[in-house]
Amino acid sequence: MLSKIARILWGDVTKEQYKKFGILAAAFFFVIGSYWMVRTMKSAIFCKVVGSVYLPYAKIVSLVFMIFLVLFYSKLVDLFSRHRLVYLMTITYGFLYLLITYMLMHPTIGLSNTVASKYRLFGWITYLVIESFGSLVIALFWSFVASSMDTQNAKKGYPVILFGSQFGSVLGNVVNLQASKLGIPLLFFIASIAVFIVPIFIKIFMKYFGDTMPSIPKEEKKSTGPIEGLKLLVTKKYLMGILGVSTLYEIIATILDYRMNFLANQAYATAEKLTEFLAIYGFAATLMALIFIIVGTSFFMRRLGLTFCLVLYPIIVGFFVVTTWFYPTLWSLLIAMVALKGLSFSLNNPSKEIMYIPTSKDIKFKSKSWIDCFGARTAKGAGSGISASFPIMTNLIVYGSLISLGIVGVWIAIAFFVGNTNKKLVDSGLILE
Repeated sequence: MLSKIARILWGDVTKEQYKKFGILAAAFFFVIGSYWMVRTMKSAIFCKVVGSVYLPYAKIVSLVFMIFLVLFYSKLVDLFSRHRLVYLMTITYGFLYLLITYMLMHPTIGLSNTVASKYRLFGWITYLVIESFGSLVIALFWSFVASSMDTQNAKKGYPVILFGSQFGSVLGNVVNLQASKLGIPLLFFIASIAVFIVPIFIKIFMKYFGDTMPSIPKEEKKSTGPIEGLKLLVTKKYLMGILGVSTLYEIIATILDYRMNFLANQAYATAEKLTEFLAIYGFAATLMALIFIIVGTSFFMRRLGLTFCLVLYPIIVGFFVVTTWFYPTLWSLLIAMVALKGLSFSLNNPSKEIMYIPTSKDIKFKSKSWIDCFGARTAKGAGSGISASFPIMTNLIVYGSLISLGIVGVWIAIAFFVGNTNKKLVDSGLILE
């Protein structure tokens, strides 16, 4: 009975494939679970330590920070093999989270100091660390996955991997709902332990399936420099298209997210209460993603095609932009962000990740890091710039919505181009280099 249900949801998947996908799903469980724990704490800590009015500026600062971080990461791609790079990055962030845990308990640097100030560097640093983890480590994981399977296996495997990871995101948000009881330092400590578990599962994966991973052609093994990914990105129309479908959403989401956080910070007095509200948002979004992954992601990909999935999402985003324009309340924004974030995880993200499969190693790891880290930061910076340009909320609602709808129109056109180009690459068996 269960095998029939699984076949309907994910197609014909062998026991060996389930084992392979399951180990990757377990690793992603801890990546996403830890990320959602710190993600919902990120805004709460920053608002109470620095101030909610500086949130747009924090995203702009993160853009500059990510330029240097991506250059450093691109150099690491040349120095380390795929799995060892995962070990290095996850262990590094695990120790950074432990350090933040300690600082949160400090009587003057941490949350015990209730006087918010733009000069409190701890709030800025914590924000940048969490932002970079969300872009760099998640992008690295998907690069590792894309290098371990072909397109046909990905259509089966990605939904299975996402299915496992969403349990982590749901659980992470459930834990954060207890912020008032457990305290934010303990929550951060739990997140650090989760990050340390990730390399263990990657080690297990390499033990059983390392020999079956597609090898890297000799011509790709040479060091190509830290800006090679950027060169490829600006010279390949297909990659520019992936940049569009990967990041345009972030401009719109940043505007809506700022509006929601602004209203929530006014409604909730303490960092713990604000964390719990944001955990409700995270829990609802990830639960929605989990449900859609079970019943819709694989079906949409296999039956309706990747182009359909890529185009459908911006249409849905446009609908919620209009809805929050006419009903600009905290709870309407919460509903919109839950729907958009949930479908981003379960529909748009797996669709765009598959776009990288018919590409070279430099594109999978270096160009992708520029897109997911610098590109995403640029988009969030643009959204923050728009938010900061309209300090009066009523003006932001009107002009932010108009700008967002214009972006949706461009996004739909790009989605058609990328989807059709990917189909040609897969049908011809070519690898974009």
